[in-house]
Amino acid sequence: MLVAADKFKGSLTAVQVAERVSAGLRRVVPDLVVEALPVADGGDGTVDAAVAAGFERREVRVAGPLGHEVSAAFALRDGTAVVEMAEASGLQRLPAGVLAPLTASTYGSGELLRAALDAGARTIVFGVGGSATTDGGAGMLTALGARFLDTDGEPVAPGGGGLASLASADLSDLDPRLADIEFVLASDVDNPLTGPKGAPAVYGPQKGASPDDVATLDAALAHYAKILEAAIGPRAAESAASPGAGAAGGIGYGALIVGARFRAGIEVMLDVLGFADALSRAELVITGEGSLDEQTLHGKAPAGVAAAARAAGKDVVAVCGRLALPPESLGRAGIRRAYPLTDEEPDIAKCISDAGPILERVAQQIARDYLT
Repeated sequence: MLVAADKFKGSLTAVQVAERVSAGLRRVVPDLVVEALPVADGGDGTVDAAVAAGFERREVRVAGPLGHEVSAAFALRDGTAVVEMAEASGLQRLPAGVLAPLTASTYGSGELLRAALDAGARTIVFGVGGSATTDGGAGMLTALGARFLDTDGEPVAPGGGGLASLASADLSDLDPRLADIEFVLASDVDNPLTGPKGAPAVYGPQKGASPDDVATLDAALAHYAKILEAAIGPRAAESAASPGAGAAGGIGYGALIVGARFRAGIEVMLDVLGFADALSRAELVITGEGSLDEQTLHGKAPAGVAAAARAAGKDVVAVCGRLALPPESLGRAGIRRAYPLTDEEPDIAKCISDAGPILERVAQQIARDYLT
């Protein structure tokens, strides 16, 4: 039995989901061998999933999205670092009730990448998602040695809004170690940098951007890409239109500019976590996340787990807080059946507050349905 589920956002971490499911299964089959492999798709929780799989957790002090110092972590094993941008530049790093769509910066994410390089990483898996920022990765690139200057030769203000005054870009002092590593951009979204499907339009409102802010940010990022094109040539424009450029407020664009290769986040993480080996030992796979819905089918962790398991001929069932997919959609994704917490407890508020005990009861039902 393999439990490979993502977090239930706002209720349980992926590690806690695995613990609760395992406990519920063993209440019905006490001697059951359960292997837990918490998973993530590159967004928040990615470092925790890597640590649960045996990576070493490394803590560093970096700049948060508004410049205040925060403690952030990356994971390291055998020369491979898993770096999660949300650790430094995520929404959870903003003060309570504060959103800063125009001024939040990814500088701390660049500091995290630099710390991974300092630790000897030869491969960096850069998981992006859950960001507070829409600065196109300019802050990150600044921390890695780039210079973004206004007409007076002064550094532009932090955040996507500051890029409107950008007059020149100089990438000649970028950390040279970036050229010598494998750099993987891991994301569950493939948006371009700008336009109707770009970072400001699609994700800006989640970060507090008003319609006027979205227009400001979109224009500023388009201008930023033009200035970068003048500095480094056509690659800047090509990267802006590439899948993943718009990930996490455009930090994907910054990563592509310095040579990152874009891959679907869950595929990368399954490779890094050793999923194939664990899968080979399993008869049944339990995956899941807080909400199984249309988004799940587009690169989220349960869909990636189910696709890999189906290819290996293994049965998959899912646990979730809320189920918003019909059985035929689940079947096409490779999931035989889903078990939402609302089947056990119709009260949504209780499902959120008591997710752990309810999930254990759901796991007991899975054990009765599949193991007895």
